[in-house]
Amino acid sequence: MGANLFANFGEAVAMVLFGIGFTNLLLQKNLIKKIIGLNIMDSAIYLFLAEKGYIEGRTAPIVVDGIQSVEAYINPVPSGLVLTGIVVSVSVTALMLSLTIRLYRRYHTLDLDEISALLKKEGK
Repeated sequence: MGANLFANFGEAVAMVLFGIGFTNLLLQKNLIKKIIGLNIMDSAIYLFLAEKGYIEGRTAPIVVDGIQSVEAYINPVPSGLVLTGIVVSVSVTALMLSLTIRLYRRYHTLDLDEISALLKKEGK
């Protein structure tokens, strides 16, 4: 088992990071901490995709020295997915932070339970 864990170390780290982020997302009441948990989960997914796309001994898919064999290069799709995911993640994080600022200005707290209680009071 130890040899398999060492061979798949990057994937194992990605799974642990995802677990940390998911736990943080579920257990924290502070909105900023929830956003950090979601970003940790995003990073774990990007690490996992990068690990799956890398093949030992191959190079980036840029044709150099006339080598056009597919076996000489890594798969470019996971790299493209990671780059696209990072751009989307930054945009989503900016949106979440701006909404968090709006909530803080209105309710003067970042605690989700307190915001929920204040919303229930406003509804009555």
